[in-house]
Amino acid sequence: MITISKLVASCFGIGYVRGGGTIAAALTAAVWYLTPLKTAGYTTGLIVAVIVVFAGTWVASKTEKDWGKDSSRVVIDEVAGMCVTLLFVPVKFWYVIAGLILFRFFDIVKPLLIRKTESLPGGWGVMADDVVAGIYSNLLLQLVLWFNLF
Repeated sequence: MITISKLVASCFGIGYVRGGGTIAAALTAAVWYLTPLKTAGYTTGLIVAVIVVFAGTWVASKTEKDWGKDSSRVVIDEVAGMCVTLLFVPVKFWYVIAGLILFRFFDIVKPLLIRKTESLPGGWGVMADDVVAGIYSNLLLQLVLWFNLF
């Protein structure tokens, strides 16, 4: 049975598609770039990211009962990680693309203790590795900005 939790966790079905995590991250990057977040300011982006992280944690916990621990169908975590990646970064095409590449790298490879966060209980474990991957990606983007590499 499809529930609201499953719809949100799978980002309206993206999680059922092969490569759903990458698709969810790419769509998040596109939405971030193409919507008023471009001109709304950093506060709006922060509010969006916080809402996605907490909503994602809740729905990931709820769907775990039916889908198991950290199911590939749950892609709201990629959305959250991508939001964190783009926080406080100018919404310009090359920054968004670089953020997507960095986030997917950290999310897939899981270096620097990212994998350990998956052991947190319930939805926290599902979301934490992506949030930390987003933080690492954001820090690298901040260095790119600092050194004016783009």
